[in-house]
Amino acid sequence: MLTERIIGAFTFRKGVYAEVEHDTSFTNTAWLIVAVVTFLNQIGTHASPNFIAWIISAIVGTVIMVIGFGLAAAVISWVGRTLFSAEVTFDEMVRTLGLASVWNIVGFIGALVGFFPLLACVTWPAILVGVVLLVAAWFMAAKEALDLEWVETIITVIVGVIAWVVVWLITRGILGILGLGAKVAGDVLGL
Repeated sequence: MLTERIIGAFTFRKGVYAEVEHDTSFTNTAWLIVAVVTFLNQIGTHASPNFIAWIISAIVGTVIMVIGFGLAAAVISWVGRTLFSAEVTFDEMVRTLGLASVWNIVGFIGALVGFFPLLACVTWPAILVGVVLLVAAWFMAAKEALDLEWVETIITVIVGVIAWVVVWLITRGILGILGLGAKVAGDVLGL
């Protein structure tokens, strides 16, 4: 059943998001999908010859992105209810957007660039196509959960994604400051 749903999300099968929207047992699975594909995406994003730094960056990036996903789902469901009177719950949004997030796995191919830099000319266009398909899947999933017209759905999703990006920028800034502070402290201590 899960495999069929994932294939349905990859092939944009009509009705796959309606299935998970109403399947309350899928909530934990949706969170697991988000966590796993985000971790694989972060492995691709943070590819580095330094294995320890690579894994730590992937783990920290995953935590930040999963929290951002939860925030985006909350904001999208809240905006949909508040501005457009959508009848949607946070869990319905998590289930539909979580399944749509399978497209995040495409970022994993970025790991190839860490080992074979010349592949960047092939992998980055593939990742860009994956991002476009992820966005399309998110709009389809949100439309199913929100039951709104396309313009209202697009506005609602954009507001949610903006909230996610703001949190991402703030956490990246904080982590950057902490990293710089750790570097300076290491230099002072001769580490």
